[in-house]
Amino acid sequence: MEAVTQLVSQASSFLWNVVLILLLCGTGIYYTIRLRFIQVRKFPEGWKLVFGHMKNGGGDGGEKGQMTPFQSVATAIAAQVGTGNLTGAATALISGGPGAIFWMWLSAFFGMSTIYAEAVLAQEYRTVEHGEVTGGPVYYI
Repeated sequence: MEAVTQLVSQASSFLWNVVLILLLCGTGIYYTIRLRFIQVRKFPEGWKLVFGHMKNGGGDGGEKGQMTPFQSVATAIAAQVGTGNLTGAATALISGGPGAIFWMWLSAFFGMSTIYAEAVLAQEYRTVEHGEVTGGPVYYI
């Protein structure tokens, strides 16, 4: 049993140190290049879509039951950002200093294109079953 525990520990330390960083950041860099820097190119359009209705009198979501663009962005952010993100940044700052925050920003920049690709796939593979919308990563993975 000790040999299995040691093997799992070595595999875990290798995967969490090298492979995970290369896969996550590499995927982000790949999508950033492949999508021609979508996070920079479409930023003004996204800003206008989210906050443009506020300048024009706000309004509600249109028909009853619809969300405003700001409400949908707030919901998406709530789904992505949790307590781990907040405490992780504080822990990185304490343990690694300001340089750690720089690398977090850099990986977040490349992560934006990854989350965009994920959202596009979720919309592409969503289905309606029994009057309910289903889909998400379970469908496209």
